[in-house]
Amino acid sequence: MGGEVKQLLVYKEQTLIRRTVETAMALQRGPVVVVLGANRDRIAGELTDLPVTLIDNPAWPTGQASSLKTGLAALYLTHKDIDAVLVLHVDQPMVSLGLLLYMVEVNDDQGKGIVACRYDTQLSVPALFDRTYIDELLQLKGDKGVKWVIGRHRDDCSEVPFEAGAVDLDSRRDVEQFRQAYLAASSGELLSDE
Repeated sequence: MGGEVKQLLVYKEQTLIRRTVETAMALQRGPVVVVLGANRDRIAGELTDLPVTLIDNPAWPTGQASSLKTGLAALYLTHKDIDAVLVLHVDQPMVSLGLLLYMVEVNDDQGKGIVACRYDTQLSVPALFDRTYIDELLQLKGDKGVKWVIGRHRDDCSEVPFEAGAVDLDSRRDVEQFRQAYLAASSGELLSDE
């Protein structure tokens, strides 16, 4: 990202981290846990006024599995009676409350253990996992993430179409492409650094 902190990029007058967390909170389905790694102090300041659990992942350089496991452990320590977990990434700016509500509805209607979003040629996050998958998620290592678990259990997975999920801001180039593609559509609500 060329030294930028992607969680602090601004879209529709909110940082990506604040936007993601407030969307998760608006779902009103349970506690929200935010896993922080690099740039923790700068990012945490965006969330100090919100009723969420912030948890540090000192092993963040080892891959996404460590962040997932850290978040699940923090959630389980405080809420052992959870029915399911919803995994979100901060770098998907097009995630909306409507999408999350629809995922919960699909879960209720179809009764499968996983609800995952389909975009491009993949099934991935946002993804909802029944509590029966928590142990398997906790066994992940390195860069193995939720896609790996979803791939192993396709027969127990409901798919939700979410083409905008392909917008994933992992690099400066991704940010520039997003800026160009969505500037006109968003009436000038530019994705920018604060």
